[in-house]
Order: sequence, then C-alpha cells, then structure tokens
Amino acid sequence: MNAVDPSPTISSAVPKARIRFGIVLMPNFTLTAFSGFVDMLRLSADDSDFSKPVRCAWSVVGKTLAPVRASCGIQVTPWETYDEAEPFDYVVVVGGLLHSVPQADDETLEFIRRAARGNTTIVGICTGVFALMRAGVLDGHRVCVSWFHYWDFIERFPNADADALVADRLFVIDRRRITCSGGRASIDVAAAILLRHMDHATVQKALRILLVGEMQKGNAPQPHPPGIAPATHPKVKRAILLMEQYVGRALPLDELASKLDLSPRQLERLFKAETGKSPQTFAKHVRLRTAAWLLTSSDRTVADIASSCGFSDASHLGREFRKQFGLPPVMYREQRAGVAVGDAEGFTEAGLDDAAADAIPQ
Repeated sequence: MNAVDPSPTISSAVPKARIRFGIVLMPNFTLTAFSGFVDMLRLSADDSDFSKPVRCAWSVVGKTLAPVRASCGIQVTPWETYDEAEPFDYVVVVGGLLHSVPQADDETLEFIRRAARGNTTIVGICTGVFALMRAGVLDGHRVCVSWFHYWDFIERFPNADADALVADRLFVIDRRRITCSGGRASIDVAAAILLRHMDHATVQKALRILLVGEMQKGNAPQPHPPGIAPATHPKVKRAILLMEQYVGRALPLDELASKLDLSPRQLERLFKAETGKSPQTFAKHVRLRTAAWLLTSSDRTVADIASSCGFSDASHLGREFRKQFGLPPVMYREQRAGVAVGDAEGFTEAGLDDAAADAIPQ
C-alpha cells in the first residue's frame, strides 16, 4: 500500500485506494472518543446509507481477541491481533481512565513503535497520548492533552518538553503525529484527517448527519475554564488555559501575548473588558486556586505546592494565600480535610467554600 501524504492539504477527488485505520483501545477507554471517531469514518466512507467501507476502512486491533472494556462498562472485541493486521495508514490509540487499571502493555507499545517506524501516521485520542509517550514516538513533536489531564501528564512524564505541550487546543497535527484532547474533539480530528483524502462535501455530509454542523479547527480552544462565561472572547479563554498550563511558571505578559498573536496592550485591554481584571491578576488567582486544590487533594508539602504553582517559596505562597483566603495554607488544609475542592470537571466553584470561591475571577 502506498504511503499517505501527511500534509493537511485537501483533495478534491475520491482516493483510488481505501485509507486504512487501525484502532487500538486502551483499558477503560472513553466510548465517546471511540464512537465519534469511528462514526466519522463510517459516514464518510460511502455515498449512500449503507456504511460500506468504500473510501476508507477501519479495524479494531489488539494483543488478543479478548474484549476491551470501556470506562462505561461496554465491551468491544478486537477484530484482529497485532500480528495478523496488515499495515495501516493511520494507527489510532484511544485512551480513557488513567488510574484504575494498568495501561498499555509491552506488546501494544511495540505495535505502536513498529507502526511509527514505517509510513503510518500515529494518532492519540484522549489519554491515548500517554501510551504514545510511553512508546517514545512523540519526541520532537508538539503534543495535545486535555487541560483536565495536564497535571497527570506532567507527573508521569517530568522530562517532557513543556514548550511542546499544548493544553489549550482541541487537537494538534504535527507531521505524522496527531494528538487530540478527546471527547467531542474526536469528531473534529477525524474530519481533519479525512479532509486530507476526501472532498469537503463528503466530510461535511458526515458532520451534518452527526448534527455537528461545522467542524472545529485544531486551534479552537478547549471548553472554557471554570468561572468563565461561555461568551467570553476566545483569545481570553485560550489565555486562561495557557495560564493553567504554565501554572508553575508565570508567563510574562509579552510572552503570553505573543502566544496569542496579540500585543501586550491588546491583551490587557481585552482581559479588562472580559474579566474586569488584568492578565497578571487573573494569572495569580489561577495559581492560588490550583494551590488550594492541591492542598486539599494531595499530601504534598506547602513548599512543594508553592514551587509547583509558581511561587518563590512557602512563605511567598503563605502571604498571597492569606490575602486571598484569609488563613494560611496549613490551616486551610486542616479545615478542608476530607472535603473535595473540585468536582470531576475541574476546579469549580461548587466544590469551594465561600472564601475560595471569591478567589475565582468572575
């Protein structure tokens, strides 16, 4: 099979050969990410409503043919094993829950490496990117992760290039490596891949059938952070996500503005209009909010948390923390013992007491 051109150019003709996708499911994979991606393939593969794999074909592959359990309990049986599968144009690794069961086994990691050594484009969806990192196939590439799993990623891969880590976008295409934050974005990244090989009308038809409408581009921001209205300007949303991504190192205003293709003055004006606060003040609140969450969700020392949240030392964190919350970090931890600060969606106001909620910029 001829290799697929990895450039994101859009072809106006139906490909002569089917594009082959091999899909690897991690234990406790996210069903939404898997089904969204596959349904885009299914609906784009055929002209009629028969779901025939005319333009592209897909196969679920695994170490064995034993069913793989999704995080919701539904099980999917692989169609073929790694040894039986023919070469694919794309190998797609779909992840899910990180903490409940062992992740990718040695055979899966070797399958990913073997595919990466050829002409195959490797795709990581949701926490599938963790498997790609463990396989060592992302060196020298930008990597997209969900903001929700950013700290998990940093903890598991402390030597990763922080400047190459992207937690403020839906997905990233970097040559033959594609990484996606997961969820609904799996539909968008599938559409972006298919547009390399199919005409726009075919892909758009599939999106309309899924009631999605227009696909989101990779540089679209991930969903708005807690405490921010949905109507907030997308540049401000992205700036806040960058603040969370770089919570351990306060980004200078000019560097933050540069990442957003704005001037520092433009960014300050936009932030003031949208939040009523300067970027610097908002960033400090983000760091304090993260420190409050770490105090109640971990047993890390105050000094360690201070370092992780961009404060010079424990005393610096203590001074700022008392200003914002009215009590020192240790006392805050003692009072909040056994009470979760954030819910499963992140650090939301519902999980904070009144003093902590006041620290979240509105």
